[in-house]
Amino acid sequence: MKEYFLKYINARIRYHDLIGDETPILFIHGLGCASSFDYPQAASMKHLNLHRRILIDLLGSGFSDKPDNFKYTIEDHVNYLEEFVEHAGLNKFIVYGHSMGGSIAISLAERCAERVCGVIISEANLDSGGGFFSKQIASYSESDYSNIGHLKMIRDSRENSNENWAVGLTHSLPITIYRESRSLVEGQTPSWRELFYMLNIPKTFIFGRNSLPDPDLQELKKQNINIEIVENAGHSMAWENPEGLALAIKNGINLINAN
Repeated sequence: MKEYFLKYINARIRYHDLIGDETPILFIHGLGCASSFDYPQAASMKHLNLHRRILIDLLGSGFSDKPDNFKYTIEDHVNYLEEFVEHAGLNKFIVYGHSMGGSIAISLAERCAERVCGVIISEANLDSGGGFFSKQIASYSESDYSNIGHLKMIRDSRENSNENWAVGLTHSLPITIYRESRSLVEGQTPSWRELFYMLNIPKTFIFGRNSLPDPDLQELKKQNINIEIVENAGHSMAWENPEGLALAIKNGINLINAN
């Protein structure tokens, strides 16, 4: 595992950098997760293994540092990822993001427009208001979530057979999860949806079959966004069907290469 020191934050982000000669793919994980945990299986599949694959753990999660004086908004994550893109020499790359990571991926693509040749996101947060879990988390005060809510979320995840997310939460700083959730609920202007629609590059949105029906399926099609569906999986597709996710990402890459 490699690391990059962010001087202005005084913290290190850590990541896997898997070799490959084809266009690099930057993987960005969702709330309470870690790319180092979520994506090794999918990234190692034959569909993707010729690409350089960078699996980054966001600050506050996984193996990256967890400073308690960082704001952990979507924009704050994008700020240091933009610096990391320069450090990693990503002159042309594909960005993939899941859930909250999809929001980050959209904003990063807008910020690095001259470098990003395509965006592939799976069940991303496109609008303010948050998702099922971020709404619950943001309903606490920060102190109550840190003192009570975080352990409850871990316990509830295990009781509901969502052990992988419980592991991810265990390796995340409680205030990280809270502040990220608040950021998702509050949203931004322009919204991630508006930014996504405005990006003038090939775009793919991935759904898990078990997450359908979803009204966004037809809405995104109207916006000429490529849709991919991962069979035998819901929101947690990287864990439920990593090969299916890898194939969906590859189909998105094929669209990028065709343009």
